[in-house]
Amino acid sequence: MNTGALSSLECSASSELTAGVAVPASYSSLTACEAADMTRDGRLTAEALARSCLERIAKRDGEVRAWSFVDPQHALTRARELDKWTEKGPLHGIPIGIKDVIDTADMPTQHNSPSYFGHRPSLDAACVMTLRHAGAVILGKTETVEFAAAGRQPVTRNPHNLDHTPGGSSSGSAAAVADHHVPLSIGTQTGGSTIRAGSFCGIFAMKPTWGLVSREGVKMQSITLDTVGWYARSVGDLQLVCDLFAIDADRPAAPFTLARAKIAVCKSPVWDAAEAGTRTAVQKGAKLLQDAGVDVVELELPMEFTKLAEDQVTIQNSEGRVAFLSEYRTHYAGLHPVLRARVENQDHISCDVLREAYDRSARCRVIFEELCADFDAVLTPSAPGEAPRGFKDTGWDIFNRIWSLLHAPCINVPGFYGPNGLPIGLTLTGPRFADRKLLAVAAEVAGCFAGPSAGLTDAKPRGRGPTMAS
Repeated sequence: MNTGALSSLECSASSELTAGVAVPASYSSLTACEAADMTRDGRLTAEALARSCLERIAKRDGEVRAWSFVDPQHALTRARELDKWTEKGPLHGIPIGIKDVIDTADMPTQHNSPSYFGHRPSLDAACVMTLRHAGAVILGKTETVEFAAAGRQPVTRNPHNLDHTPGGSSSGSAAAVADHHVPLSIGTQTGGSTIRAGSFCGIFAMKPTWGLVSREGVKMQSITLDTVGWYARSVGDLQLVCDLFAIDADRPAAPFTLARAKIAVCKSPVWDAAEAGTRTAVQKGAKLLQDAGVDVVELELPMEFTKLAEDQVTIQNSEGRVAFLSEYRTHYAGLHPVLRARVENQDHISCDVLREAYDRSARCRVIFEELCADFDAVLTPSAPGEAPRGFKDTGWDIFNRIWSLLHAPCINVPGFYGPNGLPIGLTLTGPRFADRKLLAVAAEVAGCFAGPSAGLTDAKPRGRGPTMAS
């Protein structure tokens, strides 16, 4: 991690403000929408915001370890250049973290793999190009599971309790937003790599409909599943990124209120994997929605859906054989044994089994969308429970696999806590290309879940954990 300049970073952000304007004590705690408004009307400079985020990283990342690479001087140079611009894009001056499987031309992309340590691509990934054009400040690269797949685990800790995983594989991206290092970060999801970490870290996370964000320049594991997603501390910030990537631009969401809504609760065929915290969160979430006037109904998926979680693993691992064959042939010694086993098909996945998985998932996408016709959204678990203790893995993606395979948009909505005082979120999902409507639903549901009667414990308010410094 290039942090040599962090310890000597000057704390001079306050002098950058317009005189006489009241501002938050820490700019790094602003949401992206708040920061964008302030930079747009001159109350905050891009440099002041970048300095605040860098100061937060210098203070906290020795413990949280969300970042694989940060170059403070590079970020400040970019911020100063942005402060000279007369035209301001939608993300003008907003610091962003990029998962370290996504190419950046001006900083390493190392995939948490020994074979790529120090590797510098020559071009930005398409999503990074889009972010830069909108005025974003790419602050650095965030830690990931090796190739966002399997093998080497990230060193990142959960900001709410440093003895627990933040989830993954987008571990650093989730922890960086949760601990107020940046207001936005970019991750990816193949099984549950975005949504599960959002639940564990108590923040908003969005996996859009598959295929709506370019994957050019993103390390591929599964062409059928891989999706670029993002983290934020408000639904409005999720919307900001959704707008930037022109997602469902031709399908604006109609006005939405909970009082006239119909939301299905789907425990899914893997409900037996739910721990006590998640079971209570689903129950309490449904009750909060009912109390807000929502018509809450239970959705039981047809029998054919019972094999989808297994099908997702079949497709992920089979397509991973193709994705990692080049590393296997050229960097065998540096490739983790788990990924070598995948290339060697040690699970003995046959072509017939793979074909069945492809065909069943295609049928179920159509069936699911027919089932969703009567609902505004579907509420379902984001994870089995709280973030597990330890770092041997990043948690189980069992509750995310079905929705990833169905190519459905998913939004993690925080608001609950488990028996150990760690966050638990719930997922809102729906049919493909319903991203805009889902965001409108999420904005209302988030307010409902954030009310005084929400949460499973009274141990702490959302967003602050026992080891999270103020």
